Amino acid sequence: MSDGPWHRRHPLAVDAAIAVCFALLDSGTTLLGATWWPERPGGLAWAMLGVQALACLSLAARRRAPLTVVAVLGAFTLAVTLLISPAHALTPAHPGNVWAPFSTALAAYGPVFYGKNARNRRAAYLVLGVFTLVVARAWQPSVTVITIGLLRTAVGPLLALYFDARRRLVCALTERAERAERERHLLADRARAEERARLAGEMHDVVTHRVSLMVLQAGALRVTAPDEATRRAAEELRTAGCQALEELRDLIGILRTAPEGDRTPSVAGFAALVAESTAVGVPAELVERGDPSLASPVVGRTAYHVVREALTNVRKHAPGARVTVRIEYDEARVRVVVSNTRPTGRPNSELARTGSGLGIEALRRRIELVHGTLCAAGAPDGGFRIEAVLPSYVPTAEPVG
Repeated sequence: MSDGPWHRRHPLAVDAAIAVCFALLDSGTTLLGATWWPERPGGLAWAMLGVQALACLSLAARRRAPLTVVAVLGAFTLAVTLLISPAHALTPAHPGNVWAPFSTALAAYGPVFYGKNARNRRAAYLVLGVFTLVVARAWQPSVTVITIGLLRTAVGPLLALYFDARRRLVCALTERAERAERERHLLADRARAEERARLAGEMHDVVTHRVSLMVLQAGALRVTAPDEATRRAAEELRTAGCQALEELRDLIGILRTAPEGDRTPSVAGFAALVAESTAVGVPAELVERGDPSLASPVVGRTAYHVVREALTNVRKHAPGARVTVRIEYDEARVRVVVSNTRPTGRPNSELARTGSGLGIEALRRRIELVHGTLCAAGAPDGGFRIEAVLPSYVPTAEPVG
């Protein structure tokens, strides 16, 4: 895929072609007697014609060394002037002509347009002043020569100043438009954050109130129930309500905190999951490689869900197993691997039944939303392994999850 027009991608080739064209133009006009070419050309004239062609070819470096190009063409013009005036080694057919090549017009453009800073600009103006004196032969007053010489060396810098001012104006307008666009996105993000926080607060107030009543009533029923089956059902209902409150608290936390910068769950977030798992009797180890900031926020949250779901499954179905959580970040992808060893105990049937049995499938759908892949399978040593590969960056306006 191209990054722009051909002439912008190959500036050296363009400058080389321009230099060749001006060398041919100046050589042709010289041979026609339009500049310094004598009536009876000798070896010196042909040698100077070759030197002029080489001086014109220096335009190939007009972007990288504009002052050098001006110096080369100025030196050639001065040499021709000295050979004609004092020693009369060359006698031009038309002494009233301007003896500078046409290449000087383009050469005078470079120092002003390609000057990187004020110091370079000052040096450029000084060099162009001397250049103008040489081209216009100020020591040989001639209205025609001085006028044409001034036009030859002034048009280029004036055009350079115009195009440079235009370029700066376009850059300033572009930067202003980009800044306005960024501010618009920030305002939209802030509005979404405030709305999410408001909805989270309302959800917390309404749902938590009702679920809390349900948990209290279930607890009361467990105490007052006349038979064991009712007490057991009430306890299961109370446990389910408590779990729902915990999950609701997690969800409300995401709704409230994610928009404030949409930060990726940090090392501390994954470390907290591992610490919780270890605290309840399932030893876990966290291994992270790479820079977590390479992952976009939605990818970080998805990785967080993968680790949490995998650790929950180990607690339910693989008591006594040891868990290793590996997270690898790079510029292209985020790789999450949660593997556990062979369990040493029998799973608690009541605990295993508390889930819906759809955790892996729900996790797979969540990962597919961010164009990732999930592999969940048994390990050769009798353990289990969950591996998720996610893209590092997911362009989305609204966070997933």
